[in-house]
Amino acid sequence: DSKLTSLLQQTLGGNSITVMIACVSPSDLSYEENLSTLEYASRAKNITNHVYANEDPKTRLIRKLKAENAFLKDQLARMKVLA
Repeated sequence: DSKLTSLLQQTLGGNSITVMIACVSPSDLSYEENLSTLEYASRAKNITNHVYANEDPKTRLIRKLKAENAFLKDQLARMKVLA
């Protein structure tokens, strides 16, 4: 939900392997900052992306029509065999 998370969202999920190193301090004075860092790392671990191919709308339509054409040809061939 943070700006950093939204900036890194495309690199934190998907088909790639991403390594995140969370640096924390052993000092008691840095407790709140350490906790915040670990909570962020935990939230970032749960980010998932939906992968899709960038495809031109015309190319997508052509691909769908070719698939439909092949399907209909197959159905027609099956009808001829049954007749």
